[in-house]
Amino acid sequence: MDDPHQDQPLVTAGAPLSVAEVAVVLVHGRGGSADGTVALADEFYRHGLALVAPAARRNQWYPNSVLAPEAANEPDLSSALAAVADAVETVHRAGVRRERVIVLGISQGACLVAEFVARTPRRYGGVVLSSGGLMGPEVGDYDGSLDRTPVLVGGHEGDPAMPIERVRETAAVFESLDGDVRRRIDPGDDHGITDAELAAVGDLVDDLLPDAGGERSGR
Repeated sequence: MDDPHQDQPLVTAGAPLSVAEVAVVLVHGRGGSADGTVALADEFYRHGLALVAPAARRNQWYPNSVLAPEAANEPDLSSALAAVADAVETVHRAGVRRERVIVLGISQGACLVAEFVARTPRRYGGVVLSSGGLMGPEVGDYDGSLDRTPVLVGGHEGDPAMPIERVRETAAVFESLDGDVRRRIDPGDDHGITDAELAAVGDLVDDLLPDAGGERSGR
């Protein structure tokens, strides 16, 4: 199957996109689900916030390690990146400006979000990478500007699934792309989003909502 994630559902919740002031695109990890990731938004939901989550076929975006050569994760990887891009574009076409869209990924989802944003950098409302990072045996070269987009990069020192050095390398790349990067590296060997990271997403949402003013024009 050349495009394994193409026909998967796009889960939506919260405010309808037609009236939302801010949106969060949530990308689940291996073994997770779009519905389960949307449920995490209970921790940071605010009135006027739309939630959009793409779904992976069989709950897995790509088959091999984040450190594997890109070809080893194809065609799943290209299909997964297209699913993230389509979700962001769906929000934008509905009228939510990209500067008011937060793109959040967890585990495999964080790796996809990192690659998607680094390959096509622009201003977003925020980027949140939890227990994930850029893909490949080595970090690639990326060009462009995030125009000071807030970027939260989180991980755990002893995470067996996500080498902490790759998390740090990812943060450095986003700094080079003009991101306003905050690192949150916790002790321990946990894997996945933390309560502190969820609270930080709420702070990003709060920063975007007060001055939204109902403006709906795209760019």
